Amino acid sequence: MKNKKLKKKIPVGILGATGMVGQKFVELLINHPWFEIAALMASEKSVGKKYREAVTMWQGSEPIPSHVADMEVRACKPDINPVRGPRFKRDRNQRFLTSNGVNCKIVFSALDPIAAQEFEEDFAHAGYNVVSNARIHRMDDNVPLLVPEINPDHLELIKTQSYKGCIVTNPNCSTIGLVIALKPLLDNFGIEKVNVVTLQALSGAGYPGVASLDIVDNVIPFISGEEDKVENEPQKIFGSYAGSKIEYNDIAISAQCNRVGVRHGHLECVNLKLKQRVREKDIIHAWRTFSSEPQELNLPLAPQHPVYYFDNDYLPQPKYQRDFDKGMAVSIGRLQNKHVFDYKFVVLSHNLVRGAAGGAILNAELMVEKGYV
Repeated sequence: MKNKKLKKKIPVGILGATGMVGQKFVELLINHPWFEIAALMASEKSVGKKYREAVTMWQGSEPIPSHVADMEVRACKPDINPVRGPRFKRDRNQRFLTSNGVNCKIVFSALDPIAAQEFEEDFAHAGYNVVSNARIHRMDDNVPLLVPEINPDHLELIKTQSYKGCIVTNPNCSTIGLVIALKPLLDNFGIEKVNVVTLQALSGAGYPGVASLDIVDNVIPFISGEEDKVENEPQKIFGSYAGSKIEYNDIAISAQCNRVGVRHGHLECVNLKLKQRVREKDIIHAWRTFSSEPQELNLPLAPQHPVYYFDNDYLPQPKYQRDFDKGMAVSIGRLQNKHVFDYKFVVLSHNLVRGAAGGAILNAELMVEKGYV
């Protein structure tokens, strides 16, 4: 498409639209220049309700626009064909809808793992392009685990899938911030091993999430399954596309993950050993000059600068830097040259935007731009 202006917006659906990540999808898509929300889908308890009635607590910074608020929530069931289903009816605007109202090319999934296991493949088999935030298919051999600034060539895995449509995933919310920070260093200097301690925001646990009596005056030093994701996903993301598979990178990562009393924004304390000796100013230069395909293509949700580095020892902080560059950039600070490892630093990313809904939307933008949709 070469970033030409679309004659007509692409209709998209959202699976799990009433949850915290689903709501963030809605918020980011309401005024998107390429995509238009055509279907909102959720669990059986929400089916048939207007979206504003099905949402327990709207988390957006602005009220839900009326045209979205009044949309009927539909079941997480695909039609036989996403473009032309088995039977049709007209809505009030005289647009044709398929039998379940899911007339769209792209479906964004904000489903929990159990529901994702049940529904995502059904949509892919029916011909939908499923762009998922769920973990269930991330490590499948033929599914891209995509961060557009890092591994856009992994989209070629779609050609090895047996679906009429496809499944593309984005990584764990902590993994995304980490790998974007590591990518310029990996390319320029090589990395042997990484130790990372995450301080993860409450919104990463969904709504209503962690009970207040558990998190007030407290830090919870365990998040189920999180450490394995942070340790294993980068090896696939940094891997090389080799014909029909990914040859994993051998980077060694050790992670400890903690839940802290911050609303949004995952902060990570990183120690790493590089494969060559390098000066601090060279590392900072690599971060500040890092740019990649989403920036070259000027994708709508791509950050102008994927990485921001701060010289102030007190930065980055979730309260002040999490929303930088549409919430899609990562912020880094406190680079120090130490002897146990070579260097240490802190990295911050917005877990609901770059780490979830925004990351998935950027994946879809890249798919459209490169002709996969």
